[in-house]
Amino acid sequence: MQRFALITALLAVSALPAMAQSANGSWGCRDTDARDAGILTIYGPVYGFASTAYGDPASGTGTMTVYTDGVAFEAGPLMVEKGIEAGRLVADPSYGTAIQLETSQAVAMLCTPIGP
Repeated sequence: MQRFALITALLAVSALPAMAQSANGSWGCRDTDARDAGILTIYGPVYGFASTAYGDPASGTGTMTVYTDGVAFEAGPLMVEKGIEAGRLVADPSYGTAIQLETSQAVAMLCTPIGP
């Protein structure tokens, strides 16, 4: 039983580097009451955000730095218009991994993967 627990723990820890790579792709984002929502697409050091609200100035593209536990927004409309500074990879019971978009004061949105 101890050997099984050890193997399970080692497999979980070995998955952490792969989790860092999972920020790339498309994510469906929403705040707690779904009034603020959109699609976030991340590829390497750039992102694009498309708000569901027509004419929302937060829509557009920007740059970021990718870290092992998420991303740091450097420039672009999410940072300027919504004050979002970071996207932290978090465990999600339904999707496995989610990105939690954060301002300096609070969690602003939760983004879950789109597609397979």
